[in-house]
Amino acid sequence: MAEENKTEQSVEMISFGIIANAGDARSFAFQALEAAKEGKFDEADELMKKSDEAHKAQTDLLFNEMNGNPTPVNVLLVHSQDHLMTSMLAQELIKEMIIMYKNGGKTE
Repeated sequence: MAEENKTEQSVEMISFGIIANAGDARSFAFQALEAAKEGKFDEADELMKKSDEAHKAQTDLLFNEMNGNPTPVNVLLVHSQDHLMTSMLAQELIKEMIIMYKNGGKTE
Protein backbone atom coordinates (compact mmCIF):
# COMPACT_ATOMS: atom_id res chain seq x y z
CA MET A 1 0.00 0.00 0.00
CA ALA A 2 2.82 2.42 0.85
CA GLU A 3 4.49 1.66 -2.50
CA GLU A 4 1.23 2.41 -4.32
CA ASN A 5 0.95 5.80 -2.58
CA LYS A 6 4.56 6.56 -3.48
CA THR A 7 3.84 5.75 -7.15
CA GLU A 8 0.69 7.90 -7.12
CA GLN A 9 2.65 10.81 -5.63
CA SER A 10 5.36 10.34 -8.24
CA VAL A 11 2.80 10.37 -11.07
CA GLU A 12 1.24 13.49 -9.57
CA MET A 13 4.61 15.24 -9.39
CA ILE A 14 5.45 14.23 -12.94
CA SER A 15 2.05 15.47 -14.10
CA PHE A 16 2.42 18.81 -12.36
CA GLY A 17 5.92 19.14 -13.82
CA ILE A 18 4.59 18.53 -17.33
CA ILE A 19 1.82 21.09 -16.81
CA ALA A 20 4.29 23.69 -15.53
CA ASN A 21 6.75 23.02 -18.35
CA ALA A 22 3.99 23.14 -20.96
CA GLY A 23 2.89 26.52 -19.60
CA ASP A 24 6.46 27.80 -19.77
CA ALA A 25 6.85 26.49 -23.32
CA ARG A 26 3.66 28.18 -24.45
CA SER A 27 4.63 31.43 -22.72
CA PHE A 28 8.09 31.48 -24.31
CA ALA A 29 6.59 30.75 -27.73
CA PHE A 30 4.16 33.66 -27.49
CA GLN A 31 6.95 35.93 -26.22
CA ALA A 32 8.95 34.86 -29.27
CA LEU A 33 6.03 35.78 -31.53
CA GLU A 34 5.84 39.24 -29.95
CA ALA A 35 9.58 39.70 -30.45
CA ALA A 36 9.25 38.69 -34.11
CA LYS A 37 6.41 41.18 -34.59
CA GLU A 38 8.84 43.86 -33.41
CA GLY A 39 11.55 42.61 -35.78
CA LYS A 40 13.69 41.22 -32.93
CA PHE A 41 14.44 37.93 -34.64
CA ASP A 42 17.50 36.94 -32.59
CA GLU A 43 15.45 37.35 -29.42
CA ALA A 44 12.60 35.38 -31.00
CA ASP A 45 14.98 32.54 -31.88
CA GLU A 46 16.35 32.41 -28.33
CA LEU A 47 12.87 32.35 -26.85
CA MET A 48 11.87 29.51 -29.18
CA LYS A 49 14.92 27.54 -28.03
CA LYS A 50 13.74 27.95 -24.44
CA SER A 51 10.27 26.90 -25.51
CA ASP A 52 11.58 23.74 -27.18
CA GLU A 53 13.33 22.58 -23.99
CA ALA A 54 10.10 22.35 -22.04
CA HIS A 55 8.92 18.86 -23.02
CA LYS A 56 11.77 16.94 -21.35
CA ALA A 57 9.49 15.46 -18.66
CA GLN A 58 7.38 13.76 -21.30
CA THR A 59 10.49 12.42 -23.03
CA ASP A 60 11.57 10.91 -19.71
CA LEU A 61 8.20 9.16 -19.40
CA LEU A 62 8.53 7.72 -22.89
CA PHE A 63 12.05 6.41 -22.24
CA ASN A 64 10.92 4.84 -18.96
CA GLU A 65 8.07 3.13 -20.79
CA MET A 66 10.44 1.81 -23.48
CA ASN A 67 12.75 0.50 -20.75
CA GLY A 68 9.96 -1.54 -19.15
CA ASN A 69 9.03 0.94 -16.42
CA PRO A 70 5.50 2.04 -17.32
CA THR A 71 3.89 4.98 -15.59
CA PRO A 72 0.41 4.43 -14.16
CA VAL A 73 -2.07 6.59 -16.04
CA ASN A 74 -4.57 8.77 -14.22
CA VAL A 75 -6.71 11.75 -15.14
CA LEU A 76 -4.06 14.23 -14.00
CA LEU A 77 -1.44 12.67 -16.27
CA VAL A 78 -3.87 12.75 -19.20
CA HIS A 79 -4.62 16.39 -18.39
CA SER A 80 -0.90 17.19 -18.35
CA GLN A 81 -0.47 15.57 -21.77
CA ASP A 82 -3.32 17.71 -23.09
CA HIS A 83 -1.53 20.85 -21.88
CA LEU A 84 1.70 19.67 -23.45
CA MET A 85 0.16 18.88 -26.81
CA THR A 86 -1.59 22.27 -26.91
CA SER A 87 1.73 23.97 -26.20
CA MET A 88 3.49 21.93 -28.87
CA LEU A 89 0.88 22.92 -31.43
CA ALA A 90 1.31 26.58 -30.47
CA GLN A 91 5.09 26.19 -30.89
CA GLU A 92 4.74 24.73 -34.37
CA LEU A 93 2.37 27.44 -35.54
CA ILE A 94 4.43 30.22 -33.99
CA LYS A 95 7.61 28.92 -35.65
CA GLU A 96 5.85 29.24 -39.00
CA MET A 97 4.58 32.71 -38.13
CA ILE A 98 8.09 33.83 -37.19
CA ILE A 99 9.35 32.61 -40.56
CA MET A 100 6.62 34.66 -42.21
CA TYR A 101 7.65 37.75 -40.25
CA LYS A 102 11.28 37.19 -41.19
CA ASN A 103 10.33 36.92 -44.85
CA GLY A 104 8.06 39.94 -44.90
CA GLY A 105 4.87 37.91 -44.87
CA LYS A 106 5.99 35.26 -47.33
CA THR A 107 6.02 31.57 -46.37
CA GLU A 108 9.22 30.70 -48.23
